[in-house]
Amino acid sequence: MTQDFLEYPRLVEAAMRGVVKSALLIAAEHGLPGLHHFYITFRTRAPGISVADRLLVKYPEEMTIVLEHQFWDLHVDDDGFSVTLSFGDAPENLVIPYEAVTSFVDPSVKFGLQFSVADAPPSAAPAAPAEADAGPAAAPADAAPGEAEVVALDQFRKK
Repeated sequence: MTQDFLEYPRLVEAAMRGVVKSALLIAAEHGLPGLHHFYITFRTRAPGISVADRLLVKYPEEMTIVLEHQFWDLHVDDDGFSVTLSFGDAPENLVIPYEAVTSFVDPSVKFGLQFSVADAPPSAAPAAPAEADAGPAAAPADAAPGEAEVVALDQFRKK
């Protein structure tokens, strides 16, 4: 087999991260249109991450946030994004490089991306969304209070 000097998997991964950046830019500039909302899973110990220590204790390896109704100060740049979410009625600013993102899902349109991260910690199941925003952004409307939804990306893939 011929050696892949162009590293196509790396190029595809970069293009997919560009989709995440573009979606976040639209949300930052115009808000989330229609029923769009994002589940973003990321490695909490990745280089460039800025997450409050109290959240790192609760989510030592991976965390899923939901951007829907209650998020503030969404800033997007070439390397990543930052956003303020409320955790237990306390605002926390998160800084997340795109390289730390392991999945991006917009369940409103059944769209999802999963990233292969070589140094990601092994995990038996996807991370549950962090209980940010204490409202619809933290869990679906039909969920019991304090109950988070686990999103399996397989349900968003075309069959």
